[in-house]
Parts: sequence; C-alpha cells; structure tokens
Amino acid sequence: MQGFMKLLWAGIFVALTASNSAAQTTDSVKVTKFTLQNGLTVLALEDRSTPAVAYYTVFKVGSRNERPGITGLSHLFEHMMFNGSAKYRPKLFDELIEAGGGSSNAFTTSDTTEYFQEVSSPTLDIVLQLEADRMRALKLDKQNLEQERGIVKEERRVNTDNSISGSMSEILWNNAFVAHPYQWDTIGFMKDLDAIRLEDAKTYFRTYYAPNNAVVCIVGDFDASTLKAKMTRYFRDIPRQTPPRPVVDAEPPQQGERRVTYYRAAELPAVHFGYHIGNNRAADHPALDLLDTILSSGESSRLYKSLVYEKQIAAEVYSSNDARLDPGLFLFYAQAREGKTTAELEAAIYAVLDEIRTKGVTERELQKAKNARQVAFQSRLTTNMGRAGLLAEYEANFGGWRNAFEILPKYDKVTVGDIQRVVKKYFTDRTRTVITLIPETKTDTQTESPKGEKE
Repeated sequence: MQGFMKLLWAGIFVALTASNSAAQTTDSVKVTKFTLQNGLTVLALEDRSTPAVAYYTVFKVGSRNERPGITGLSHLFEHMMFNGSAKYRPKLFDELIEAGGGSSNAFTTSDTTEYFQEVSSPTLDIVLQLEADRMRALKLDKQNLEQERGIVKEERRVNTDNSISGSMSEILWNNAFVAHPYQWDTIGFMKDLDAIRLEDAKTYFRTYYAPNNAVVCIVGDFDASTLKAKMTRYFRDIPRQTPPRPVVDAEPPQQGERRVTYYRAAELPAVHFGYHIGNNRAADHPALDLLDTILSSGESSRLYKSLVYEKQIAAEVYSSNDARLDPGLFLFYAQAREGKTTAELEAAIYAVLDEIRTKGVTERELQKAKNARQVAFQSRLTTNMGRAGLLAEYEANFGGWRNAFEILPKYDKVTVGDIQRVVKKYFTDRTRTVITLIPETKTDTQTESPKGEKE
C-alpha cells in the first residue's frame, strides 16, 4: 500500500505542479488564492501543457436554501443564468464560448449550484467578461422566467413524475425528513414551480449570487500574475451583499422505521430505502464511502453477487452514500426479477448487511475499495476541469482547497473494523425509511397515490 500511495502522490504532484507561477501556497501545490474587496474568492492554477482553460464557479446555494412555496427555484435559476445579461443578449453566452472552441454547462444540487466552461486559452478574457456581467446584471424579466419555468416543469415530468426510480427517490426523501429542506428534491414540487414569482427570482439572485457567496477556480494555460488584475477590472464593481441566513438543521432524530407503499403502473416491483447518516465532513464519511464501494461497485460487489448472481432475485441493485452538507442518507435500491417480491429483496439486502455486521469484510475487499476510490480521485486531477471543480468545491464547502488532499490519507486509515463499526452504528431499522413499489396495470391506476400510502 505504501508503494502505491507513493506512486499515486507522485502522479498528483506532477499534475498539480505543472505551473510556472511564482506564487506558491504550499510546498507541493502551486495554487494562487486571492479575494477581491467585494468578497469573491478566486483560485488560480497554471498548467501550460495544453492551450486550454477551465473556469469553474461554485455558488453556495442549493435546494436546502429554499422554503415551501419556492421549491425548485435554485434549479430554475440555473437555467435562467444562460439567458442574457445587461451587455449580452440571450444565447450569446454559449455562442461566444463555442466560437472559442469551448463548451459550458451547469448543475444544481441540494447544497450548491455550479457553473463551468472549458475554452481555448485566448478565449479566457471573453469568459471573464461574460461571467462578470451575468453576476452583475443577469437578465431577469418575465420572458426569461416563463421560458425556463416551462422547461423545468417538463424536466420534472420526465425525470420524476414519469420515472419510476425518480418518483420513488422523491417519495423516500419526502418521508425520511420532516423538518429539513432535504425533504424536497432539487427539481421542486410542480405547484411551487407554478407559484414562483419574478420578485422571488430577483430576491434570490441578490442574496445568493453575490460575489461574497461564490468561489471561482481557473485552471490551465494563462498567466496567473496578471489574472488578479483582470478579475479586479471585470468584477470589482459587483456589490457585496449581506450574507444569507444559515440553514437551520431542525431535523429531529428518527425514532422508528417509516414505511410507504407506492402504487403505480409498472412492470416489476422495487424497493428503495435509506438510513440516516452524518454529513459529508463527518469522521465516518470515508468509511461509509468505502462500504458503498464494497456493497455495489461492480459485479464482484456484495449486493450484486448475492441478489443478482447467486439468488437471482434482482434485475438491478445498488447502494449510495448520499452524505451532504447536513446529515443525509445511505441509500439502497433494488428492482425485482419477474416472479420475485420486494420482501425477498429486502431480506437479501439485510442479510448482506448482517453478514458484515457480524463477520466484517476482508482485507482484500477493503483494499480493492480503497484502490477504486484512489483511482477515481486521481482521475479528477488529470484534466483542467476536474481539478478546477475539485478545488472550487473544497474551497466552498470543506474549509479550503488544501483539504481536498486529505481525503486519500483518510481512506487509507480506514480499517476492516471501521467498516463493521459503521454498519452497526447506522444501519438500524429505527432510522430506516422504506418505499415499496407495488406495480399496477394501467387500468388500475385510479388508486395511485403520488406520495404513496403510509403503513
């Protein structure tokens, strides 16, 4: 293991120190960090190996910052950000970036909204001007709102309302949380999407898209010594705003299992359940990550071997460590094969967990999981975009970009005893919420309840 880690860190060192910048904030990683007077935090990492630049912005806002009545606004706003600003007409943003040989995109999570572009290095100056103008003066009018409202509503229909797995996921979070905003999905509820007003969007923009609520990371072929002057020129007149109110985690402890039976037109039964866990900065997070890999990463994983290969009761099965800024859920999903039941699926998954609870996992399984996580981490460091996203996310959410390089040593310290301990600690039926899908024919769907029936 020690030899592997030396090789791995050597690769990371080469990837991250391919820079001619004189500024050096640590002995091995030449990231230049500065903060403008308006509070905008900027990270810069030169890499002249290819004539390309990645520009990545993390706004510290997601669906956890919403409230009933405006759920889905964070995701709706992500769409609105591409529809023009004071100096640039709608769609020109993408046109100019594509003309520079690049691309742009964005995504919304429960905790953040993130925007990114990758362009040829001569196009960076255009990107700076485009990003500054939409942060300063996004085009917020009725036309922009109504156009994107319709698109987001259709997205909800496709990915949630008309999706079995999507609707089951929504129902699970709706029922696992009773006070925290994690109880709704980033897509929001349909009636809330209808109710969002233009004034809601303007208030949201002023509060959460302020420069002091954002982190920008730029990685690639540029001159770090002149970047600060350019960022100052383009962004300095964007006013700082009063910081948003912190999200209160008022979720009470779950003291007993919650079950929901969900009826809808479907071919096969399925079960989706989750256990309450800590947040993604908790000490147990690395062990839960590795457990997730052991349980469902690849055909040699425990869940696949047991439910798909040996018992042949599942067509699909997976787990997911969905830890977030606030405590989240460790998830399980399984779809039955024809003739099999959700009771069989549940029993088989619980048996896998019970075996780990009583006997633990092998050193080989754990080492294999560590290797997979290490390779996945290192792969983010092989591209400008991967590094930009990693550094920006850690700067915004995890106490600083340097902390990104603590995750591998944390994985390395996890023992087989830690894996067994977290199974015993978190996977108890008292903190479990279970959604059971009961298939109906289309002629029976008059009894369908979009939120299921609690037992």
